[in-house]
Amino acid sequence: MTTARPLLPRDARRAQILRAAAATFAIEGYAATSVEDVARAAGITKLIVYRHFESKADLYRSILEETSERLAAEWAGAEERASETGHNTAVETLLRVARDLPDGFRLLFVHAAREADFAQFASDFRVLQLEVADARIGTLMAAGPRRVWLTGMIVDGIVDAVLGWMDVGDPADDDGWVAMASESIRAMIAAAINSPTGGPARRETPTRR
Repeated sequence: MTTARPLLPRDARRAQILRAAAATFAIEGYAATSVEDVARAAGITKLIVYRHFESKADLYRSILEETSERLAAEWAGAEERASETGHNTAVETLLRVARDLPDGFRLLFVHAAREADFAQFASDFRVLQLEVADARIGTLMAAGPRRVWLTGMIVDGIVDAVLGWMDVGDPADDDGWVAMASESIRAMIAAAINSPTGGPARRETPTRR
């Protein structure tokens, strides 16, 4: 006897394939992963994968696009949440998406930059992050090398912090960790803008963002 494969709506099947592919790519890497590996992880045939994605490259890029689009959507509504909680917008948003799309998050922020076909995607997304961060820091600190350094330090530091917490942190303690990380970032920004040689636009402690 054979067991019929459950029929899923197209969107649900596509999401299932993306989850399986992200997990497989995150473990094996892009070059070492085949479409057959993805199909096996999803419990389907290779033919079904190709019904949804043209190629392995299309599949990998779709994971990156899904993760980046989810981050953008979360950021769109993050300001209101930040004003209510006092948490740093980027910390809260990145952790929220990392919990929901852990493998896609790692592909976007860790693995894609090492893959020749997707390094530009990762680079473009980092530039977007830097622009958002600089727009906020620019209201507190004058332009110059120190602001450039601080912006990059914050962007990369938050990503690394979220990745590290994903490795060791208890999801039940996420709110407490976000509060702690947000306070650490505010302290770093305050130290930079209040430095006697930092050239701040104005000396004040950053408001809670």
